[in-house]
Amino acid sequence: MADTRPVKEAKATAKYLRIAPRKARQVVDLIRGKEIGEALNLLRFTPQKAAKLVEKVVRSAVANAEHNQDMVADELVILNAYVDQGPTLKRYRARAYGRANIIRRRMSHITVVVGERKEG
Repeated sequence: MADTRPVKEAKATAKYLRIAPRKARQVVDLIRGKEIGEALNLLRFTPQKAAKLVEKVVRSAVANAEHNQDMVADELVILNAYVDQGPTLKRYRARAYGRANIIRRRMSHITVVVGERKEG
C-alpha cells in the first residue's frame, strides 16, 4: 500500500531572470533529486552563469523550509526543480540593405522545491 502522508516541502521561485531557459535547464538538471549539501557543492563549481542564479534559489528554498516549516537543513533534498520560460525582449540589429534582424532576449522563471526525504 502506498504511503499517502503529505511530505513537508518548501518552495522558492526567482522570476524574470535574464538567462535563456535552455541554458538554465542544463544546470537545474544537475541538481534535481540531490541532497542540499551535494547540490550546493555542484553549483559552486559549475562554471555556467545559471549556476549562481540557481544557487540563490536553492538557498532561498532552504531558508523557507527552515523558517516556515521548521525543517532541518541537513535533512533536506531537492524534490523538484524546473525552469519555465518568461517573457521575451525583442531587439533589432541593423543589417545590410536597410534590413533588420530580430534578436530575442529570453527570460526564465526558476522554481526549486525542497523537502524531507521519504522513508521507505
